[in-house]
Amino acid sequence: MNNLFDLSGKVAIVTGGTGVLGGAMAKGLAAAGAKVGILGRSEDSAKQNVKDIEDSGGEAVPLIADVLVKADLEAARDKIMDKWGRIDILVNAAGGNMAGATINPDQSFLDLDDEALENVMDLNFFGTYHPTKVFGEDMIKNERGSIVHISSMAADRAITRVLGYSAAKSAVDNFTKFLATELAIKYGDGLRVNAIAPGFFIGEQNRDLLLNEDGSLTERGQTIVDNTPMKRFGEKEELIGTVVWLASEASKFVTGTVIPVDGGFSAYSGV
Repeated sequence: MNNLFDLSGKVAIVTGGTGVLGGAMAKGLAAAGAKVGILGRSEDSAKQNVKDIEDSGGEAVPLIADVLVKADLEAARDKIMDKWGRIDILVNAAGGNMAGATINPDQSFLDLDDEALENVMDLNFFGTYHPTKVFGEDMIKNERGSIVHISSMAADRAITRVLGYSAAKSAVDNFTKFLATELAIKYGDGLRVNAIAPGFFIGEQNRDLLLNEDGSLTERGQTIVDNTPMKRFGEKEELIGTVVWLASEASKFVTGTVIPVDGGFSAYSGV
């Protein structure tokens, strides 16, 4: 049974691998046997995550790149192909929100910053689309591989304030289903595309929205916990099982899905 989840001999790229959630998933893939490219803009964070993986007996390389710059992505792809000769797994974990694309409690929809909204759409949607084209080329050529996008609870339902992020992640969900269908029909069952929709996890971008300086919950944080049946936020390591499953042979008949990892948030009606 363990062999179903074994990623030995596989090569994975994790965009946003310098972030809290992306870094945890990258380390999880390495623990399952994959060689991992840690892609992100922070050289220090990329190198630290590579060191953590190597210290645990795994293999990894830092890939310093911006997911919106095609030349960066192509250089990263070439580095991986020169070193390991293949790409089997792509996890698109790069993304995030910006203040101007969020509606504050004292604002309305009319106060949104159009440029910030476009930037959030670019980062989350095109920051998934472009790496998929660049790193997916080897997968399509060889008709095998697993692509995992990172979606959000904000994609499937209205969550107050985060209009830009919600719209962008909704586009990621649709892209997931489109590309899964496209690749399976044209290239066969060896190519799969799925997404993970995390519930609420504490990261650098949302910490101030969800936690006070003393670690207690903000009003918004309390509302989220109250509407999560498990009554807590997720821990970053709790994404690892799902990403390894989707990357491995254990899910070989699974494509076009968006898997919630959310403590029951998406199932709960609030009543």
